[in-house]
Amino acid sequence: MSIRIGILGYGNLGRGVECAIKQNPDMELAAVFTRRDPAGVSILTKEAAVCSAAEAMEWKGRIDVMILCGGSATDLPVQTPEYAGAFNVVDSFDTHARIPEHFANVDAAAKAGNKVGIISVGWDPGMFSLNRMYANAILPQGNDYTFWGKGVSQGHSDAIRRIPGVKDAKQYTIPVEAALESVRNGENPCLSTREKHTRECFVVLEPGADAASVENAIITMPNYFADYDTTVHFISEEELRAKHSGIPHGGFVLRSGKTGWEEEHNHLIEYSLKLDSNPEFTSCVIVAYARAAYRLASQGVTGCKTVFDIPPAYLSVKSGEELRASML
Repeated sequence: MSIRIGILGYGNLGRGVECAIKQNPDMELAAVFTRRDPAGVSILTKEAAVCSAAEAMEWKGRIDVMILCGGSATDLPVQTPEYAGAFNVVDSFDTHARIPEHFANVDAAAKAGNKVGIISVGWDPGMFSLNRMYANAILPQGNDYTFWGKGVSQGHSDAIRRIPGVKDAKQYTIPVEAALESVRNGENPCLSTREKHTRECFVVLEPGADAASVENAIITMPNYFADYDTTVHFISEEELRAKHSGIPHGGFVLRSGKTGWEEEHNHLIEYSLKLDSNPEFTSCVIVAYARAAYRLASQGVTGCKTVFDIPPAYLSVKSGEELRASML
């Protein structure tokens, strides 16, 4: 029997999830739930329903896993605990500083509803988180470094678009090349947040909006821009479409460590991603964890989980026997 997936929110991430489901033979898209008028939302999966988000609770029992595709700034802190009481859920909450709080809220709701909620799934948090954890376990004597970009951050772009006076925006995260090379050279630098990355924003204003106020709201935004050197460019809607329509991203997780009785040997672990489409790759990670949510729920597990808590085999469509024969 196929795992029945629901998608809440049909933006870039929701469309990516739909495409990822197509590549997984044990899954089917049951329904897309949208805050827009469903009559005006066209999806690619002919067999799936398009419903109002207000109707989602009526699908209890007909959805095995609900994938929540809202933004981390305001949507997911409300939506994930709300829906975790009724469905097994997966989200991509990426405000690192608020993950413990979000975990506690989702855990309480999921346990009350006897459901599984997996939060903060994607590539960071997500795949990068796993690589940081593995590298720390393997090289306990060492230093961690994470660099993002150059690429478009969906969460940061969404946060800008929610500022009053902003019509549209794209935000690029850019590693400081000298800092990255210093880590690769084994220099173990002590780097502040500001020394590792810069942020570059391209913003389209609503008519009559005050550019200075919008710029100040961006560069002082806590958890997003306040700790970085941030440049804001105000451009036309036409220029944004022509030059910034793609959603590339990527980055690097590194751990520089030492081994030996006198710590005489140096080692560098590096995991990197180069993504042509940030939301589509994120969607693929989310769909793999939707499979894990379904399997956990089938075993009677409840509560909130993160990528640290999920056995790797639960992500794969392959059986344990197949994995041992082909990948171990």
